[in-house]
Amino acid sequence: MIKNVTVLGAGTMGHGIAHVFARHGCKVSLYEPFDAVRLSAPKKIREELQFMVDEDYISKEAMENAIANITIYDNLEEAAKNADYAIEACPEKMELKQKLFGKLDKICPPHTVFATNTSSLKLSEMIQYLPEERQKRCMVSHWYNPAYLLPIAELSKFGNMDEDVFNEVYELYVRCEKKPVRVLKDITGMVANRLLHAQAREAFHLVEIGAATAEDVDQALKYGPCFRNATTGMLEVADMGGLDVWLAGEDNMLPALDNSDKACDAMRNLVAEGNLGIKTGKGFFEYPEEKRGQIQMDFYRRLIVQLKASKNYD
Repeated sequence: MIKNVTVLGAGTMGHGIAHVFARHGCKVSLYEPFDAVRLSAPKKIREELQFMVDEDYISKEAMENAIANITIYDNLEEAAKNADYAIEACPEKMELKQKLFGKLDKICPPHTVFATNTSSLKLSEMIQYLPEERQKRCMVSHWYNPAYLLPIAELSKFGNMDEDVFNEVYELYVRCEKKPVRVLKDITGMVANRLLHAQAREAFHLVEIGAATAEDVDQALKYGPCFRNATTGMLEVADMGGLDVWLAGEDNMLPALDNSDKACDAMRNLVAEGNLGIKTGKGFFEYPEEKRGQIQMDFYRRLIVQLKASKNYD
């Protein structure tokens, strides 16, 4: 059983991944080489766990136990020497990840499973310089942001790993209340991001051509397909509606949908103007500075309500 987890990187994803494992009984070593990020991590972890307490998702005792299970390091060898499972959540740079895995191979025990949180870089390229036996214990373990509120975890099952090793990791994620998805091919974007960006491409396109306002496009999604898809997968929806109906609809509609092979100009123009969304105060919508904190909290609150509800799906 995996007991000792090392998380490499304490930034946007890493600190959240760390306290999920810690909350479910793992001893977590959180490694972060940059002082500013490392020093800010404890505050972020406590704030996120306190939010879960305030929303009656976990107890105060569970929060304190989770915090006690996390040790933060600036020394890679100390952080990784006893790892059963080591997951990196570093910037999406192939050379950086290759070098990191190379260092870990010299530090970690032979049984350690190496995982990457990437969904855009090829695992085969990332691990190509590792010994053959270590490559058999490497995988993609892709989380969604925010890591502590989104239940999904995409786990690569590309054939490089023995079944019993994969199952050990799979069971770890189930223990951590995740909903693991087995990804059987090494494809760009894994599964969830491909589904996300197929939908996003059409949403952005509808705004760009003036078919509807940004507000109404999001309204259509929230109270139409996404309302249903929160509890029912797309393939099940098709079965429920009748595949003959879906076949006719797809034949009629797909030729009219956007098939661009790059991001839409509307979003490209916003980025060029420095309008990046909530972090700059404007994107497709506007976020007044005095309201940004509340808007962000409302977003997290909607997610935790959905997280609570999702426990009843199965």
